[in-house]
Amino acid sequence: MMANIYLPYGTTEGQTAKISEYISEVVRAHGHDAQTADIKQTGDTIPDGFDAVIVGASVHMGKHEDYVRDFVRKNGDALKRLPSALFSVSLAAHGDAENAESYVEKFEHETGWRPAQVGLFGGALLYTQYGFLKRHMMKKIAGDKGTLDTDTSQDYVYTEWDGVKRFAEDFLDKL
Repeated sequence: MMANIYLPYGTTEGQTAKISEYISEVVRAHGHDAQTADIKQTGDTIPDGFDAVIVGASVHMGKHEDYVRDFVRKNGDALKRLPSALFSVSLAAHGDAENAESYVEKFEHETGWRPAQVGLFGGALLYTQYGFLKRHMMKKIAGDKGTLDTDTSQDYVYTEWDGVKRFAEDFLDKL
């Protein structure tokens, strides 16, 4: 049976959007339909005609985007009715799983949604795209963590693409 899967996401620097697109490619490679949607641009409703939903959100300053939280709250009934999953993108997911999990627990508490499947994926440090202040703030955070790179002359992507693929395939297996 072919499924039509909706992938709404929130992204601040673009890594969550890239992960959502990658998941949609995996979904299509398995013979299903997928549509990604930047919640900021497409609005806060899950359109009709979808069989499953995979929500993506990124963490900044210790919390997921407010507008993703609001989207999940507004669409709670649909998310509980349809097969659904959440993936959370954070720097903590690279070497600090406990913190990454605590962000998701907080999000679940705030939204009342307990997705059956959760993916925790490392984000990116895009030093070359940051302004002066943000670059130095992120370098300090990276240095304090000890698990992240601090050379601000280049960008670092911590997303484990094999893990993203497994997450998508596990979701499809359960459909």
